[in-house]
Amino acid sequence: MDVASFSKEIRRNTLRCLHSQGSGHVGGSLSIVDVLAVLYSKHMHVDPADPKKDDRDKLVLSKGHAGPALYATLAIKGFFPVEWLDTLNKLGTRLPSHVNINLTPGVDMTAGSLGQGLSCACGLAVADRLKGIDRYVYVITGDGELQEGQNWEGAMFAAHKKLDHIVVIVDSNKLQIDGATKDVMNVEDICGKFEAFGFDAQRVNGHDFDALDKAIVKAKSARNGKPQCIVMDTVKGKGVSFYEAMGAGVHSTTVTDEQYAAAMEELK
Repeated sequence: MDVASFSKEIRRNTLRCLHSQGSGHVGGSLSIVDVLAVLYSKHMHVDPADPKKDDRDKLVLSKGHAGPALYATLAIKGFFPVEWLDTLNKLGTRLPSHVNINLTPGVDMTAGSLGQGLSCACGLAVADRLKGIDRYVYVITGDGELQEGQNWEGAMFAAHKKLDHIVVIVDSNKLQIDGATKDVMNVEDICGKFEAFGFDAQRVNGHDFDALDKAIVKAKSARNGKPQCIVMDTVKGKGVSFYEAMGAGVHSTTVTDEQYAAAMEELK
């Protein structure tokens, strides 16, 4: 499956997952689909048959409420049956609203309270270094999430420890639950901030597969003692026109039968 087809399949299954619950975090799930498609088709060294093997790349979904997009990706890759997507957040599910390492094969870190993912990734990267494992730890965070101070403590630690196997990917969709990030609490210049903390940083179109692939290749090949940051300019609700048009309201919204059918028509 080529990356464009993979991305569209992830979007369809992300919405299937959310439709099973009738609502959920639509906007921020859809905005990270394209980078998940690139990561899991070209870069993630993982094995669905052995999700916990030591010698693997790891992904920390710090914006854990975007779990449906990661669940869809993992299901398509064969980490668990696609039918699990119909159980999102239901009693006894292995797919909770926010990702949980103890419940879902392929999930490498539990998330919930925003802002903690980079710190967790630092721990994973240090552990890999101590074990002599030469793999990468990717962190997907949101631009609104960067308003949380712990991100910058983690950034300071990562640079001080020269954790150049960490790649922070910022989903800069410019919106959060209460409105535009620039109005709630402006976090720009994100690249400049990470560079000031000792990272290499680059900015790309988060829906351009080739640009994302080149940015990840560049980050992985740096090996210069600096942790890496990729800031993606994205659209919340990307891929479904009526969700894209909702603005901040798409952060958490409905996926009714009618909306689901209309979205599937766009994504067929």
